[in-house]
Amino acid sequence: MKRVGFLFEKICEKENIIRAINNSAKGKKSRRRVQKILGRADYYAREIQEMLVEKTYVPGGYIEEIIWDENGQKERTIFKPKYYPDQIVHWCLMQVLEPVLMRGMYYYCCASVPGRGIHYALRAVKKWLKRDWKHTKYCVKMDIKKFYPSIDQEVLKGLFRKKLKDRDTLWLIDMIIESHKEGLPIGNYTSQWFSNFYLEGFDHYVKSLGVKYYVRYMDDFCLFGNNKKKLHQARAKVEQYLNEVLHVQVKGNWQLFRVDDRGVDFVGYRIFRDYCLLRKGTALRISRRMRKIRAGEEIEYKDAAALI
Repeated sequence: MKRVGFLFEKICEKENIIRAINNSAKGKKSRRRVQKILGRADYYAREIQEMLVEKTYVPGGYIEEIIWDENGQKERTIFKPKYYPDQIVHWCLMQVLEPVLMRGMYYYCCASVPGRGIHYALRAVKKWLKRDWKHTKYCVKMDIKKFYPSIDQEVLKGLFRKKLKDRDTLWLIDMIIESHKEGLPIGNYTSQWFSNFYLEGFDHYVKSLGVKYYVRYMDDFCLFGNNKKKLHQARAKVEQYLNEVLHVQVKGNWQLFRVDDRGVDFVGYRIFRDYCLLRKGTALRISRRMRKIRAGEEIEYKDAAALI
């Protein structure tokens, strides 16, 4: 692999920092602290530039918040970094690093990637099921256990060193990774990119096993094939790779099944060869939200946004 260099100069450019200030402010412009930064963008851009060039930047702490994830139906702990300078620095880094990470990314790695997402993954699975009955006879559905907290920071840093040869950029990446005591914090803009990069080699390894179709949405993934025995063998090798190379574990609730018997439950949908359904839980939440809207005198913004 040819390593990439000369990135830090681009990260530290004033134009890049001002763009990061504007990008990181999206959805937050009503906050007083954000308005203050936006009102004096040149001044704060110079401050951040100085922090990076002189390597005086030290990530601040996180604001910890426990939320209820409606999609996953479980509690999640979110770690919110400070807007200034942390969120801005994260954007400074990723605006330059994103095209480098995209270069080696698997085509059907779908979560948190511009131009991809839930419906990108959904369309792929629907297309495979409809066009190739033979090689989508069986599906293995797997999920990584507590993915973000389980990521090995030393392994992640080693992977970056195989990709990049720019010591200054590696210093900044290390600072961000080490700002959290273990794994990656859910809440950092960098975490979604770092976690996808963590599984980049894994994605290509799965395809090298001779699996006809494979799709991943963050820590959930599906493998398709026409031979049950070969899929069991692939599943065992996948678990071994994740355990031994990346030090993460697959949940024990993996499933291997005939697609024609039950469809594929993935990215919030139950996908069959000729049609697609919302998950029952999702449909039920929509129904409850509609009843709440119907009972009120006017639609609240929060309810409208949730329904859409």
